[in-house]
Amino acid sequence: MKPANLLFILSDQHQAAAMGCAGHPLAQTPNLDRLAESGARFSNAYTPCAICVPARAALATGQYVHQIGYWDNGNPYDGGVKSWMHRLKESGYQIDSIGKLHFRSMEDDNGFTEEIEPLHVVEGIGDPASGIRDGSLIRNSRGGIDEAGAGPSTYQAYDIRNRDNAITWLREHANDDKPWVLFLSFVTPHPPFLSPPDTYERYPHDRIELPPQWRESDWVKHPAFAYMRRSFGFEAPFAEATIRRLHAAYYGICTFLDTQIGQVLGALDDLNLRETTRIIYSSDHGEQLGARGVFGKITMYEESSAIPFIISGPDVPRGKVVDTPVSLIDCYPTVLSAVGCPPSDEDHARPGESLWSIAHEADRDRRIFAEYHAVGSRNAYYMLRDRRYKYVYHVAAPPQLFDLDADPLELNDLAIDADADARELLDKYEVQLREILDPEAVDARAKADQKQRIDELGGRDAVIARGSFINSPVPGEEPKFRQLEPPSA
Repeated sequence: MKPANLLFILSDQHQAAAMGCAGHPLAQTPNLDRLAESGARFSNAYTPCAICVPARAALATGQYVHQIGYWDNGNPYDGGVKSWMHRLKESGYQIDSIGKLHFRSMEDDNGFTEEIEPLHVVEGIGDPASGIRDGSLIRNSRGGIDEAGAGPSTYQAYDIRNRDNAITWLREHANDDKPWVLFLSFVTPHPPFLSPPDTYERYPHDRIELPPQWRESDWVKHPAFAYMRRSFGFEAPFAEATIRRLHAAYYGICTFLDTQIGQVLGALDDLNLRETTRIIYSSDHGEQLGARGVFGKITMYEESSAIPFIISGPDVPRGKVVDTPVSLIDCYPTVLSAVGCPPSDEDHARPGESLWSIAHEADRDRRIFAEYHAVGSRNAYYMLRDRRYKYVYHVAAPPQLFDLDADPLELNDLAIDADADARELLDKYEVQLREILDPEAVDARAKADQKQRIDELGGRDAVIARGSFINSPVPGEEPKFRQLEPPSA
């Protein structure tokens, strides 16, 4: 594959299904749809962890969360594990970032040659209270759902600046002799659930398709999900009208994001760079939007763990839909091969594969792994996903098993009252999981590391007194802390 420039566009919390090219009946994403028509869309793409900081650390390093130890939003990436950015910079490539990184600090060597208006974790600390997972605290998040609708946000303004910074950057590097990489990271459609009025109005509430198992009577009866709802104050259901308004706002933000991406791609065309530039579009994780009675990310259901993934550019098949399962872990070798950076022996040891190669192959089975050790979970849970089945192992709780060919909405957990065939599959997947790690031992290690981190910051009382925040502030914005509460009796 001939080396080319690489424009890597990442969004935040974009549900895989919320694109026209993914078959969504309402979501208006014409620019992403055209990008998919010009290249390949991966229909079974997944995050290695459904929360921002660990997902982004895994994306950067090409390693699983349990391998690198960036467990939650209070353990931010600090450049301590080599990333593909480091590899490119050390090899003499221009590798710049614009927008959200959610690493510890721009004072660290994160591997970029330049970070332009980066969004990093609050105070270089992030959210260490997310490591208190014993059920003694809740962070009431109902307000963000109740307030969803039309309106401005600092995230919209920040992404407009990210768009403009990217267009300026492309103009400045249009005639570079050596392939470059620009990592452009938008923060939308991450909450707040406030959409520009013009895009919000494109989504009439009566046309909104309500999410799977949104009614309280249909909520998943599993201890891990009861704990999630309790952790965020979601034990009482929301009204149908509220959920419809939330979806309209979210889709409106997705359309806003699509517009920003379209303007950047338009600049690429105006500069005659399309034929010499490969493009990646993806997101760090998805968004529940009320499915299963949960809002935000953090689950292994498709709403949270599945992500959009599109590649385009020289040598990419046009209009292809790839069903082979892939992961953000695959970004490490994908980026290196895009620009022609030879992999080292250490790079070969990482678990990912080049997506440029996978896009040219016939679809095949492949096992994808994900894990979760952060806020809203009492104990760890892990996912194995192949082309047909999804298996979720919960430490100290029952497993889940879904046949996604027969049950794409994940309504029928085959692990409940499992028949002989399901029991055989459960046993098979547990063996495969334990070939990757010891789930109980990793759960214990994560909790020990989280306790150590809390102790380093002055102990449990100090971390609780600091509070938490709903959304990370953009550069120049003050964080708005809120008090953590004990659960109601």
